[in-house]
Amino acid sequence: MEGAAILLFSLLFLHKSYAAELNIISDSRFLTDVDTLVSPTGVFVLGFFNPGSSENRYLGIWYKNIPVTTVVWVANRDRPLLGASQLELKITDRGILGLFNNSRMIWSSNTTASGNATAKLWDNGNLVVVDQQERIVWQSFDYPTDTLLPGMKLGRDYVRGKEWYLTPWKNSQDPAPGELTWGADRLGYPENKLRQGASIKFRGGPWSNERFPGVSVFSKSLTFRYDVTVNKSEVSFSYNLEDNSILSRVVLNSSAHLESWAWVDNVRGWLPVVSFPRSACDTYNICNAYGTCDINMIQQSCSCIDNKRFKPKDQKGWDTADWSGGCIRNTPLECKNGSEGFIKYSNVKLPDAENTWFNMNMTLEECGTKCLTNCTCMAYANPEKNRSVCLHWFNDLLDIQVLPEGSGGPDIFVRMASSELDSQYVSKKQGGEKLKIILLVIIPVVLIGLIIATWLCYARRKRKLTGEGEILNPSKRHEEDMELPLFSFSMIANATTNFSPNNKLGEGGFGPVYKGMLEEGKEIAVKRLSKNSSQGLDEFKNEVICISKLQHRNLVKLLGCCIQGDEKLLIYEYMPNKSLDSFIFDKTQSMLLDWTKRFNIIKGIARGLLYLHQDSRLRIIHRDLKASNVLLDQDMNPKISDFGLARSFGGNETQANTERVVGTYGYMSPEYALDGIFSIKSDAFSFGVLVLEIVSGKRNRGFIQPENENNLIGHVWRLYSEGRSLELIDASCAESCHPPEVLRSIHVGLLCVQQNAADRPNMSSVIMMLSSEGELPQPKQPSFLTEKELPVINYSSSSYTAGSTIDFTITEVGAR
Repeated sequence: MEGAAILLFSLLFLHKSYAAELNIISDSRFLTDVDTLVSPTGVFVLGFFNPGSSENRYLGIWYKNIPVTTVVWVANRDRPLLGASQLELKITDRGILGLFNNSRMIWSSNTTASGNATAKLWDNGNLVVVDQQERIVWQSFDYPTDTLLPGMKLGRDYVRGKEWYLTPWKNSQDPAPGELTWGADRLGYPENKLRQGASIKFRGGPWSNERFPGVSVFSKSLTFRYDVTVNKSEVSFSYNLEDNSILSRVVLNSSAHLESWAWVDNVRGWLPVVSFPRSACDTYNICNAYGTCDINMIQQSCSCIDNKRFKPKDQKGWDTADWSGGCIRNTPLECKNGSEGFIKYSNVKLPDAENTWFNMNMTLEECGTKCLTNCTCMAYANPEKNRSVCLHWFNDLLDIQVLPEGSGGPDIFVRMASSELDSQYVSKKQGGEKLKIILLVIIPVVLIGLIIATWLCYARRKRKLTGEGEILNPSKRHEEDMELPLFSFSMIANATTNFSPNNKLGEGGFGPVYKGMLEEGKEIAVKRLSKNSSQGLDEFKNEVICISKLQHRNLVKLLGCCIQGDEKLLIYEYMPNKSLDSFIFDKTQSMLLDWTKRFNIIKGIARGLLYLHQDSRLRIIHRDLKASNVLLDQDMNPKISDFGLARSFGGNETQANTERVVGTYGYMSPEYALDGIFSIKSDAFSFGVLVLEIVSGKRNRGFIQPENENNLIGHVWRLYSEGRSLELIDASCAESCHPPEVLRSIHVGLLCVQQNAADRPNMSSVIMMLSSEGELPQPKQPSFLTEKELPVINYSSSSYTAGSTIDFTITEVGAR
């Protein structure tokens, strides 16, 4: 009898501890606390889990073969199981999927099905209850939590009375719904909005069927396809990836950010694709009526949608960054005899569509005609690219944003009084006269213009061939209508106390740099071209052109310049903490840079380079990235500076070569130093060196180990190969360091300084690797190039000749 009891106890224990992988749940096949329900090809599993260190137990869905447990759906998110002893998920005799704890139902699908209902988990992450005919009775996709998976919908099903929206976890250990929601707006043309209670935090813009190619994640390319349904039965938005082998998810977190992630196998981690809100410009209605926020500017700020036709309602408030009053028209609308018209504004985030009317089958011309006949219609647009949709706005236009250049944003046509119209608009009622105007006026004018232009081109070429004409004066020529303020020499002399030695901040190849203060109290940094400088007019022009066209928070901002006689000055925003090298290579100053600040500096430099290489109007190769060319603002945020040696690429250019190499020893890539070949990968090499210097507090140039003549790169490689990478950390920040971030930074630095340029990551991959927690690719042995290995050629910047000339226009700045 005692033996039988022991055997029974053993069988019960074995049953309790055995974890079964089920493919179906029915009235006879239960899911217990240790079991999992697996999708057909093993992409997702359903089971019980504890979030973080919490003792609470939940039923959820997560990825099966990913080592980082990533939960995408929770059933009992607001009813945690505490001290659970006997958990079961099963189908009841009424066809209900129910979660039971000690025979008490905790959660259920709250639906019934006739016959033998079963529950299955699909490979897209959808948990479904189906009847005998395999018809879906209930599905988890109808009840999203914080995660949107490919194929899931946001919006409303009017027939079934379902509404789909995301709500975040309260925190990492509590999946209960927070107060934030991300879902479709109920009024007007559908668009997604992030709300906190009744308050709107961020707006996604009107929906459109679109395809976004080219988001690169290492060897994979993510092509997103947005699918929109708008009819009487359903209003929904969803997304899919054309390569369904890539795992992707969109998550609304408790910090009010909507983040898109992709799993990358070769780094064994989730890497960020995009995050919203991205900047201050994404703050809902920050500029109010008819105001626009420009994401391209470093210091994002508001302006009126058209400074010629609109003005700030409260100019004083506007001047102090209080944009709550928005903008008003210079000329009010009167709606007399249909004489008003529309002005087109391109590449914008369309205004809030809450108070709109729409038609899903109307051409743009029909849309404009209909809007013109209604005096309350303030604007019209087609938010779609591939079909005819008409969208009308009524009342003021709110939450407009200027999109990044090249993003292909839509056009909007804004109603204007007749006196505000220009040649851009021809009244719909004058359609019959349009052809006459083209034939009788425009074509002759264009032909005359072509004749004049041809003659001028011939005359200019003749002067050039005969040596006639004046020497290039950059203040008299222009390209792309770019304007840069011109400061008077006397103004800068006064600001710097006649270039007093006490105001001198430092000196480089260009010349000395001085601190100054303008009359209104604004601090500036003035770079003065030295008469004995190795750099000249070409470098001066190159820096003016490059930096004036670039706007990013991690690039130094050029305020203007001064050209007077032999004097050439560049005026920048003042950086109170000077350059990075003054901190990391100084024993005393380095104590002010703890590990958090250093890691933020590394990521900031990476963001700045990504902008230069990929997101700027010009594709810029810096060619002289080093610690002294990274400036620090008052909050220790990094700003890349000194673009005198930079080169711009156009079209599909990815690399170039030069016979005269310029730059700085210790930061130049092997292919550039030896063969004059430069590309974004040569900048990546310089970045890698800079990362290793920031971590170690040691210069690459001049760091030589007597026993093996290694430079810093060789020293890092030896420590990495021996598993001693943490020994590299600068002693001044050793106590504050976060070892995983330090190791990841060193690893990324080594990937960037590999011998072969093709083996180095681009900056978008660098940023993803720095932000993820997954496994990184293994670096190969890097180049240990030292100065004694370099061929005898002239590397001084005095030998530099700009490869191309870009003209610019300078406008006078009067007294202040």
